[in-house]
Amino acid sequence: MLKKSLLLGAMVMAASFSVSAKEWKEIRVAIDPTYKPFTFKTADGKPTGFDVKIAQALCDKVKAKCVFVEQQWDAMIPGLMAKKYDTIISSMSVTEERLRQVAFTSKYYNTPSKIVVRKDIKTDGSPASLKGKKIGVLKGSTQEKYAKGELSPAGVSVVGYDAQDQVYLDIKAGRLDGTVADVVEVQGGFLSTADGKNHVFTGPSLSMKKYFGEGVGVAMRKGDKELKASLDKAIQDIRADGTWKKIADEFVPGVDLWGE
Repeated sequence: MLKKSLLLGAMVMAASFSVSAKEWKEIRVAIDPTYKPFTFKTADGKPTGFDVKIAQALCDKVKAKCVFVEQQWDAMIPGLMAKKYDTIISSMSVTEERLRQVAFTSKYYNTPSKIVVRKDIKTDGSPASLKGKKIGVLKGSTQEKYAKGELSPAGVSVVGYDAQDQVYLDIKAGRLDGTVADVVEVQGGFLSTADGKNHVFTGPSLSMKKYFGEGVGVAMRKGDKELKASLDKAIQDIRADGTWKKIADEFVPGVDLWGE
């Protein structure tokens, strides 16, 4: 009788392990392809960029197929919770607010943000010196949190957009005075282009943890603990074997993406 009970217990434990230890043969990855050089599309419409190549490298390490799902930024976490995809690998910063909803891996890069304005605007980048100006930000982003927390109280008009490239279009059209954005993204996606030639960075680099968190990680549902463990190890592996550096050098050569 004792042997039968032990055997039954072992069978139950084995069955429960097989259910919990899900094999991830395919990982659906949410991206917002409007965030060059991190996530954007090639001329033929294929997703590429630092985030996309990192996602592919991580999938390769865990021997899973990457399936990319395009998603508007401010709907990223709701879509994850609704199981439209399994992860978010699209420059999402790890913040306390987001950690209350989802789980994150360790960081896979960390860069600061900064304010960008027209060259003719007299400002030192402080909130008070931007009073009366109109600043565009990506909805649901850490930059929006900063702008609403620091700029709005000083009399700055903060306008949210569904995509960062829409911000640049309205700056070009004269409907905005500037933006708050990741320094690498705004340099490559705007300042280094013809449309950004009359605009400059102003003020200090922005990295306050209460707004910007502690680096960019891979987001997933809290229950997917095996996936988190696998991707955490994969991040360590691509750092150790040179894959991470190769991808960084491809999209942002000479720039320190790892940060503090």
